[in-house]
Amino acid sequence: MAQSKVTSAEVAARAGVSQSAVSRVFTPGASASAKTVAKVRKAAEELGYRPNVLARAMVSGRSRIIGLVVAYLENQFYPVALELLSNALQVRGYHILIFTAPNSYDDGIDSVMQDLMDYQVDGIIAASVSMSSDLSARAKDLGIPVVLFNRSQDDVEVSNVTSANRLGGRKVAEFLVAGGHERIAHIAGWQGSSTGRDRQAGFLEVLKAAGQSPFAIVDGMYKREVAMECARKLLGNAERPDAIFVGNDHMAFAVIDAIREAGLRPGHDISVVGFDDVPLASWGAYDLTTLRQPVERMVESTVDLILRQIESGDAAPERIEIEGELVLRGSARIPEGWTS
Repeated sequence: MAQSKVTSAEVAARAGVSQSAVSRVFTPGASASAKTVAKVRKAAEELGYRPNVLARAMVSGRSRIIGLVVAYLENQFYPVALELLSNALQVRGYHILIFTAPNSYDDGIDSVMQDLMDYQVDGIIAASVSMSSDLSARAKDLGIPVVLFNRSQDDVEVSNVTSANRLGGRKVAEFLVAGGHERIAHIAGWQGSSTGRDRQAGFLEVLKAAGQSPFAIVDGMYKREVAMECARKLLGNAERPDAIFVGNDHMAFAVIDAIREAGLRPGHDISVVGFDDVPLASWGAYDLTTLRQPVERMVESTVDLILRQIESGDAAPERIEIEGELVLRGSARIPEGWTS
C-alpha cells in the first residue's frame, strides 16, 4: 500500500510554526528567519515531507523553470557555459530544462521551442541556435521572455548576449599580421551563424587594411570532422598556409591534429589560433593561442537579462556584447614585444 503524502500542515504542527511559515521556507526568495528555517527543515526531514513544486507553480503562476536550448555539446565551450548558467539560476531560485536542437536552418528549433512553451517555462535561453520571427512573436504573445546566448539575430526582436565576435576576429588578424605571416587561411565557423560571420568579417577587415588577401577561406561548420578535412586539403597543396585562424577551439584541435599528422609542428611550421579558450586549450597537448570568450560575464548578463524580463513582464530587447582577450600560448608565433 502506498504511503500517504505528508502535508505542509503536518510539518507546521511538528515544527510549531504556521503553515505560511512552512511555505516561505520552501519558496525560493521568500523571507524566513534562520531559526524558523532550521525548525521547519528538521520537521520536514523527520516526517519525510517533500514540497509539491508543481502545485506551488500552479498557484503562483510561475514554474521557476528556464528552458535552455543548445545546438550541440561536443564543443567544450557549451558544457562549461551550461554548468555556469545552471548554477547561476539555482542561486536565484530557478532551474533549467535542457533541450537540444539542430544548429541549422531547418524547423527543429521551432518544434523544440514549442515543446518548451508547452512546459510553461518562465523564460527561454537559446544557446547558439536561431529562431524564426514567428516563433519569437509567439513567445512574446505568451509572455515568455527569450534571450539568445552566443548568437545574435538582426531580424528578430529578441535579446541576445555575445562576446564581441567581430572585434575578436580583428584581434586575431592583427596578431597574425604582426607576426609576419603572409599566407593566412581561415577555417570559419558555420556561416549560417552570426558568430561565424562576425568573426570572419573582423578578420577580413584587418587583412584588407594590411594589404593582404586570405590564403583560403573555408567553412568548417563548427564540426571537428569537417575542420579536419579542410586542414588536410590545405596542407596537401604544394603551397600551404603559414597560419590558420580557426573559428572555434573545437575545430582548432582538429587542425592541430591534422598538422601533426602531416609531419609539421604547430607554432613553428604553421601558426594556429582558435576562438573560445575552453579548458582543453591550455593543456600541453594543444597549448592553443586563442581568443577567450568571457563566458562568466556572458552568463551573468544572460541570467540578469532573462530574470529582469520575467519580473518586469515587458522589457525592451537588449543586445549585449562583451570583449574578450587574446590568450597567447605555443600554437602560434608570438611577435616580439607582443602582449595579450
